[in-house]
Amino acid sequence: MQLPLTASGVFRRTPIERSDQRVSWERTDRAFFASGACHILAWACREAYPERSIDLAAMFLAGEEHPLHVYACWDGWAFDSSGWHPEADLLKVNADFEGRPVRRVEVSVELAEFCRAHIHRMPHQYWQDPRPRASAYVSQFPPPWAT
Repeated sequence: MQLPLTASGVFRRTPIERSDQRVSWERTDRAFFASGACHILAWACREAYPERSIDLAAMFLAGEEHPLHVYACWDGWAFDSSGWHPEADLLKVNADFEGRPVRRVEVSVELAEFCRAHIHRMPHQYWQDPRPRASAYVSQFPPPWAT
């Protein structure tokens, strides 16, 4: 599957989606993993390819202490809710949408530490465990090394 590259902010959660985990869960996979569970998808991508050196990165808006978006990356490619795209394009589409620069920061900690530091939910804090859903979503997109 190939999806057009879309900024994560296009799918930003509404106040009810932020306050009600079931409402958030019931969004489409793309919306769910673009905003609200991007970090779960990034870790699922890395876990799906243990034989590859999949890194994780977070995108921060200038002056912000918590990330706008989290994604997996490999050899100049980025994986998020839009699938695999050149990382530079992912950064640009998000900066353009937000109307401000974004900075890329490598994520070098485990999921639990990342969630604590950046006020993100751990899998058990969702309406249901998002990891199986994330794994299924990752499997829909052929990785760049397979083409």
